[in-house]
Amino acid sequence: SPSLRAAAMAAGPPPPLEPSPLPVFSEEGFGDKFLRKTRENPLVPLGCLCTVGVLTYGLISFKRGNIRQSQLMMRARILAQGFTFAALLGGMVVTAMKSRK
Repeated sequence: SPSLRAAAMAAGPPPPLEPSPLPVFSEEGFGDKFLRKTRENPLVPLGCLCTVGVLTYGLISFKRGNIRQSQLMMRARILAQGFTFAALLGGMVVTAMKSRK
């Protein structure tokens, strides 16, 4: 009906034909992402470093023929890996809880 069209035209100008520009995000490099993730959950890189350190020491002990020390280090490596996994899981849970709020 003509009265509805007149009321719609009086409401204001028509919307623009081109879409509004999307926000532009800067590209995050590997180093920047690594630092951001390390700040968010510092226990994961710490666990990784512990795992690598214990593994290295265990392999050195094995090469030197100290089987007892080598076995002990392989068990410690399992514990370090478990710690790293728990830290990773915990960080994921915390992130999920933050995004829900």
